[in-house]
Amino acid sequence: QVQLLESGGGSVQAGGSLRLSCVASPSTQPTMAWFRQAPGKQREGVAGISYSGRTSIIDSVKGRFTISKDTAKNTLYLQMDSLKPEDTAMYYCAADGRTWVGNLTRSSFYAYWGQGTQVTVSS
Repeated sequence: QVQLLESGGGSVQAGGSLRLSCVASPSTQPTMAWFRQAPGKQREGVAGISYSGRTSIIDSVKGRFTISKDTAKNTLYLQMDSLKPEDTAMYYCAADGRTWVGNLTRSSFYAYWGQGTQVTVSS
């Protein structure tokens, strides 16, 4: 069983930065991703990273968000810069023990999910 624990969320003003962390127990998995869900909206994939280091980031955050993984620390990161009010959401870490060559932000692929960390961006 894989457990995921997110942290790093908070409240910031527009233009600010946050770095989300997701510690995976017992270890990081081959395929991992960040998703978010705003109130009244569907969950959407934000960024994913594969075993080989291939990454995928949605257009709305491209150039502002960066996904990375530190296997030595069993941690997945999401660096979020130039935050906008529309980035406000609960952010979830997801992981799966399989390698994947498809869409890294397809939520149905992932077997394990964290509890989420809230990000609030004020204008």
